[in-house]
Amino acid sequence: MMKSERVVITGVGLTAPNGNNLADYRSNLLACKSGISRIETHYMGEVVAGVCNYDPLKYQKKKELRRGTRAGSIAIYCTHEAMANAQLDLDRIDRSRIGIYIGITEHGNVETENEIHSLKEYGYDLKFWSHHHNPRTVANNPAGEVTINMGITGPHYTLGAACAAGNIGIIHGAQMLSLGEVDYAIAGGVSETIHSFGVFASFRNEGALAHHPDPLKACRPFDRDRNGVVVSEGGCLYVLERLDDALSRSAGIYGEVAGYAMNSDAFDFILPASEGQVRCMQSAMQKAGISPEDIDLVNTHATGTPQGDPQECRAIRQAFHGATPYINNTKSYIGHTMGAAGALELAGNLPSFEDSIVHPTINLDNLDPECAMENLVVNEPIRVPKVDCILNNSFGMLGINSVLIVKKYC
Repeated sequence: MMKSERVVITGVGLTAPNGNNLADYRSNLLACKSGISRIETHYMGEVVAGVCNYDPLKYQKKKELRRGTRAGSIAIYCTHEAMANAQLDLDRIDRSRIGIYIGITEHGNVETENEIHSLKEYGYDLKFWSHHHNPRTVANNPAGEVTINMGITGPHYTLGAACAAGNIGIIHGAQMLSLGEVDYAIAGGVSETIHSFGVFASFRNEGALAHHPDPLKACRPFDRDRNGVVVSEGGCLYVLERLDDALSRSAGIYGEVAGYAMNSDAFDFILPASEGQVRCMQSAMQKAGISPEDIDLVNTHATGTPQGDPQECRAIRQAFHGATPYINNTKSYIGHTMGAAGALELAGNLPSFEDSIVHPTINLDNLDPECAMENLVVNEPIRVPKVDCILNNSFGMLGINSVLIVKKYC
């Protein structure tokens, strides 16, 4: 008998600038508690950033941390947490039937930048170049580090999809389950971006790096005074399973992957295009077999840039043409976690299925008229009649768009 192709979320593991598990993360979102602070970075001095404070030694030894990467460590932490949350015992399941699918924005530049910076202290003598550099910088590193740490022998790779990658990791995991390639998918996204001075420097020179006297207020999507991106690190990985398998082991279910879409703007290296975003949202709803009126909550991608936020607002107004879902934004709390963004931002909203509370967009003091949308939740959480269906937007450089729809399982 063929198993159902319906895919559900049974475990969540995360670290964010304002929480290291779903319960704490959600609590801080409802309390309007930001996780942005100031850090020192090479050559630039002090910048605002989102820093995670999870315990890397919970699942790794010091030697492993020295050999590996920050992105790999985040992925290992999130995978262990997700597996425990899903109540999966690795010793009781076939490790060759677990797939690791992790979305990333970039990988390798952090390690190369830091190696060159360290080499300067030795007069650029290459005998001091780390022999660990190559495995640290290959694109599959974060997913590969998970398999080595946990003895997982199924397929592993990363999906380079700029800031759309978190959604795309989940989408790909769901696809692999539907195809029968694996029985469990560890899927989502991770980012170590704050450890790259080049990312900060590039955003600054584009005029798109956020600054504010109070770091807690630096990320200001939709606000007239927004001035750019707050770069952050983080990770969120899910355990995905086919519905039949989840039911057979009486697993708890956070939600069901109902629909998704990915497309390209084919427009610009950096600037988004609302037309592509509209098509992506419409396609995801069509695949899910639902109408705009069926969406209860839209979590926006908006990063706080002057040009990007109005484009997405324009796209949402067009895609929903009269329907009025509640709308919020999570980056206002945690900054832009790049490859992890889509996955982390979805996680913060999943508990709404149970408590019917929508967390707000914070730091929104002066709404930009170009960003005005009906039912935009601002500065205080609200209780709504129901949340049965969430649409999660995540877009990235070079015009890559991803939309994920998750519905309450019933």
